[in-house]
Amino acid sequence: MSFGRLLTRNHVKPMSDINMTPLIDVMLVLVVIFIITAPLMTSAIKLDLPKSNATSSVDSPKFVTVVIDQSGQVYLNDQATSLTQLAQSLRQVAMVKSDTEVQLRADEAVVYGKVAEVMGVTQKAGLSRIGFITQNKQEAVK
Repeated sequence: MSFGRLLTRNHVKPMSDINMTPLIDVMLVLVVIFIITAPLMTSAIKLDLPKSNATSSVDSPKFVTVVIDQSGQVYLNDQATSLTQLAQSLRQVAMVKSDTEVQLRADEAVVYGKVAEVMGVTQKAGLSRIGFITQNKQEAVK
């Protein structure tokens, strides 16, 4: 018997390869953490943008206003219209400038189906940019 070393009969060499299983487990946990936290980081950024006295740009995008009042009557640029007349007018606007924005203002008492119908007419006419105009809650209280 010699000191410092135990005698073994089957001479097993030590394993010199890296065990990949713990590394893969850690990487998968990190991927899951990033997947969960990434959307939270983008929506959690609150900014107070600086105020400017600069004038608005000359090339501001053209828009048309479509209003649906409480009774369901449709107006195009403050002129009462039917859905067929609205479709014709919007097609003419789309032929002139296809990236025209439609600003849709609907009373909160209007049935959703009527709003969806007006949106369908708008998209069928060739205008796909629709903006919903709302009132700020603080302005409504005043």
